[in-house]
Amino acid sequence: MTLNTENVTIMESPKGTAVHALLNQTQLTRVQKFYDAKHIMITGATGFVGKILIEKLLRSCPGVEKLYLLVRQKKGKDVFERIDQVFQEPIFDRLKEQQPKFRHKVMVVSADFEQPGLGLAVTDRQMLIGKINIIFHGAATVKFDEHLRKAININVRGPLNLLKLAREMKNLDVLMHVSTAFSNCHLSHVEEKFYTFDDDCQKLFEIIDKLSLQEIEDLLPGILKGWPNTYTFTKALAEKELRANASGIPIAIFRPAIVVSTYKEPISSWLDNTYGPTGVTIGFGTGVLRVLHCNPEVSADLVPVDSLVNCLVVAAERVHATYKMRPPPPDPPIFNYVSSPDNRITWGQYIIKSIDSFEQYPMLNAVWYPTFTLTKYALLYNIYDFFLHVAPAAFLDVLMLCAGKKPKILKIYKKVHKMCAVVVYFLTHQITFCNKNTQELWSFTSDGDKEIFPFNMQDLNWDEYLDSYLVGIRRYLCNETDDMLCQAKIKRRRLYYLHQIMKIILCTLFVFTLWSSFNLW
Repeated sequence: MTLNTENVTIMESPKGTAVHALLNQTQLTRVQKFYDAKHIMITGATGFVGKILIEKLLRSCPGVEKLYLLVRQKKGKDVFERIDQVFQEPIFDRLKEQQPKFRHKVMVVSADFEQPGLGLAVTDRQMLIGKINIIFHGAATVKFDEHLRKAININVRGPLNLLKLAREMKNLDVLMHVSTAFSNCHLSHVEEKFYTFDDDCQKLFEIIDKLSLQEIEDLLPGILKGWPNTYTFTKALAEKELRANASGIPIAIFRPAIVVSTYKEPISSWLDNTYGPTGVTIGFGTGVLRVLHCNPEVSADLVPVDSLVNCLVVAAERVHATYKMRPPPPDPPIFNYVSSPDNRITWGQYIIKSIDSFEQYPMLNAVWYPTFTLTKYALLYNIYDFFLHVAPAAFLDVLMLCAGKKPKILKIYKKVHKMCAVVVYFLTHQITFCNKNTQELWSFTSDGDKEIFPFNMQDLNWDEYLDSYLVGIRRYLCNETDDMLCQAKIKRRRLYYLHQIMKIILCTLFVFTLWSSFNLW
């Protein structure tokens, strides 16, 4: 009789005995066994993905020996204060309940990816070289409009410096480099492969180092060429350089799409930033954003952060197994973690569903009744923008001046326009993705690991998820608790009637103006 150990419940046994060690091995799934007794280095630990990765490894891989979190010191906060703040997030409540002493498995290491040698102290560097088995590299500047010099230092030079460090690690099993699915967004079809990149990285480094910030800005359009921003450009450049310099290193490129809130684990709907569609959603949910330059037929490649992390964790085990084969793969494997090939949703569907969700879960901090218009035509968007954003904002600023207050509405819309400008490329350009490697990874994953690390996008229910996503925005970003919902619905009703009255007034003024003009003529 064959013993199936994939779904065996972990039982208590006397620690420190050979029996205990044997039971631990038989009770773990294949992926869990891979992480057993491993020393894991995580960069970008204080970021959105990094927090979920830390929580998942500690909670679902009980045999992990230690996590080494590379953290940059910020003004006014040292690295330990930053990590202490991270562990105050609600996503760690479940871990604290199940494993209250988990902190002994966490070591914080001061690092800075803008500095040579990652800004590591000599003793820390030697310690990492001697201990690390697995690296998850997620540190990056994710600002789309980041200055090119800073983006290159963090997103390109940083990974190359990390690669030098990894080459000295004698016990390294795998290095997972987190890139982005949009590293080749200048193309209409993106597969899980490397693409030609003509720029000479060394020459670009020399140019960037010699020029002033303003000179770099002046040359930026010619440097970026088909890429819409410095983020995607530097991510593509990093992939090229890692491929060229990674010989002998077990490395893989992991390309997630647009990362949004958790789906189910460790809690549903959690998020901690307003990047991308989240900022847009808050904009129209509060009634501030009324029109958006967006093609409703373009795919919205959204992926939940917990599903992404599950795939990343499972992929690392598979990549390690692949490199143990002889011969090893000629190029680092690539995983596109996207939703459109398996479970497509368009931006139009996303907006319609979000508006429906706001009917049930309105925002108390709304300033106007949320109505929203999408248009794929730039000229039409500019017309809408003037009448729905700029003109009303200017009118309100005039009223504030008359009341002796400082005008600020136009400044708010200036920020709104900047936010929309950095995402409009992804709202108007259709990119089709291939995710064959990711699909094969799911097929190869055992049933036990599928239960612990679910990442199949076909299993995601968009209606259920987007309802949860909107609740998360209210709860974690707008600080609106569930007991505020009744008050928010009352305010929404008042804003609705005010909106209708304003439409009637404007229509009446418009008809009156036409009638007066006709009579004068």
